[in-house]
Amino acid sequence: DSAGIESSHLQVEITENLLMENVEATIATLNLLKELGIILAIDDFGTGYSSLNYLKRLPIHVLKVDRSFVMDIPADKDDMEITSAVIAMAHKLGLTVVAEGVEIIEQADFLKENQCDFAQGFYYGKPMSVADLYKHIGNVERWRSSG
Repeated sequence: DSAGIESSHLQVEITENLLMENVEATIATLNLLKELGIILAIDDFGTGYSSLNYLKRLPIHVLKVDRSFVMDIPADKDDMEITSAVIAMAHKLGLTVVAEGVEIIEQADFLKENQCDFAQGFYYGKPMSVADLYKHIGNVERWRSSG
């Protein structure tokens, strides 16, 4: 409240490895954050050593698939199978899925075909300053209104 931000507009990302340091204390803390209405995400999913058993116990909303599974799509069929399975599993658990590291259209198309909720990476845009972001948004709005 003191920052003027609704808690439902705040997302906290926790890396999979950090979750495993003290599982019970982490779950308790995440439950408190969830009670405040904060959106909770596991970042870099698939890079750590967590058990799928913990996944069902964690009070999370979002699962972010690590870029290491996305970067070799479509060349690596195993990465395609793993990513597809993770998306399906997360959806069955009621989670939103974000894929990280999308750099080419084939990756974006694959994720769309597999109902990935969101994707991020250089294919969509490179990091930019706030001023450049406003300029970019203005260009998109002008492009939309001209068509």
